[in-house]
Amino acid sequence: MFGQVPLDILLMFMLYAAGATVSAIACIYLLLRRGNAFAPDIVTPVRLRRWTAAFFAFIALGHFWYLPAVVLTSSEAIRLTMLVGGLLDCITVFPLALIILLCMLQDRKRPLWPICVMIAPLVVGMMISIVNRSEALLPILRIYLLLMGIGIIIYMVYAVRQYGRWLRDNYADLEHKEVWQSFLVLAVILLMFGFYVSGVDGLLYEYIIQVCGIVLICYLLWRVETLSDLSIHAESIPVSEPIEPVEEETDAPDDINDITPLLQHYCIDTKLYLQHDLNVTQLAQAIGSNRTYLGQYFASQDTTYNEYINNLRINHFISLYREAVASLRPFSAKQLANDSGYHSYSTFSLAFKQRMGQSVTAWMRDQNS
Repeated sequence: MFGQVPLDILLMFMLYAAGATVSAIACIYLLLRRGNAFAPDIVTPVRLRRWTAAFFAFIALGHFWYLPAVVLTSSEAIRLTMLVGGLLDCITVFPLALIILLCMLQDRKRPLWPICVMIAPLVVGMMISIVNRSEALLPILRIYLLLMGIGIIIYMVYAVRQYGRWLRDNYADLEHKEVWQSFLVLAVILLMFGFYVSGVDGLLYEYIIQVCGIVLICYLLWRVETLSDLSIHAESIPVSEPIEPVEEETDAPDDINDITPLLQHYCIDTKLYLQHDLNVTQLAQAIGSNRTYLGQYFASQDTTYNEYINNLRINHFISLYREAVASLRPFSAKQLANDSGYHSYSTFSLAFKQRMGQSVTAWMRDQNS
């Protein structure tokens, strides 16, 4: 049976089947699995998981729609199949991809209606093309899609930079929170969609689309599973050793400079900064203030919450290092970093290099010379 099927057609069937299978499995995994197989200690955003599962589901369904086009011989039937498929993608896959990107930005809940407004001209244009069974409007739709893609990239650059500033103002540990990788997802999605609407014919084009699709599904699944749910950390989470707040907790001290002695007493003296994943809300509660006023204080000091905590932790690391060297006690930089409040050594290495201007290894070598 298979011997009568051309090899290129058989390979295309296999790629379509692989894409549909991978996306379906990824969808079921996100919907049904409660734990996290990629990073067991991370709780991922439920909203992001559900939207991503929907994205995977429509990718799988799209594979079933396009599959007959591989064996169709009538140009009219192929054209109609592709036009209807393009309409379905405009209604489902493309907007869902944009929603996923917005859900990755957890500084605020962004409205989704602008996506519908952007997609509407594409949907209308594809519907007209289907009714007329004509590709005359496709060049105009491609230009619109290009302009829309440029607009999305500009917005995402702004939004991700804004999100990065928000992270530095609110979190000491940025690992599993930053989303610069979403640019890669965006680039792949736009590349695939650009290939799709370019009207390129040939099996090579189909191979590229299918391979890129499988890679995108695997990468996006990993990205979703390794992104921490910040709505949990934004709540009042008790620290491992509760700190007594000031006797009379108020909305804010009378003078912004009054925060300095409060930080000294309730953060530095108690070594609260060693708490893993300490956020600005927890610190504000510990000193009897609020996160807004505390953020204003750090801004007045020309720093961010992230820089403030990292400076304290790096100073603590330097102190532990010198104590270990003086007492001839065996140690490792990784253990000292963990004892200094860092859950991840890579996060510590980056923060240390930014603060000291050299790597941890180079700094320790200089200390011993």
